[in-house]
Amino acid sequence: EGRVEVYHDGKWGTICDDQWDDRDAEVVCRQLGLSGTPKALSWAHYGQGSGPILLDEVQCSGNELSLDQCKKSDWGQQNCDHIEDAGVSCDPFTGTDLRLYQSDVVGRTPILRGWLSRLAGGRSPSEGRVEVYYNGDWGTVCDDGWTDLGAQVVCRQL
Repeated sequence: EGRVEVYHDGKWGTICDDQWDDRDAEVVCRQLGLSGTPKALSWAHYGQGSGPILLDEVQCSGNELSLDQCKKSDWGQQNCDHIEDAGVSCDPFTGTDLRLYQSDVVGRTPILRGWLSRLAGGRSPSEGRVEVYYNGDWGTVCDDGWTDLGAQVVCRQL
């Protein structure tokens, strides 16, 4: 969680909270590789930034992979002060889906929040069914609600 800052054209800067909502936060969390329940925060909740305000009027649908794909003002075009800096919380403890967090790596197998994960049964190391090691056993992950976004998270973590 924290104030959202973006890097553009050699500079770091903040995002104005005009139109800022949980769909924008969802994209930020996804772009950072974080799971959980995304929450948008306004009015410099995490403190005011300094330097340029680089984006304004960000309007994501929530399905984008990065802020760059969202509707927004042109870079540097804004009518804000830093009291309007946007923030995000990607709280991993409020989600209801399977959430994977990389906390350490042993060889090529990430330890995900106390679980080892692997891909099994594929023709190569980069494909197969997702399995997790929990309480001494390997098990599969149910595909109810499984989407490409879940697959992208697993691929980033392996």
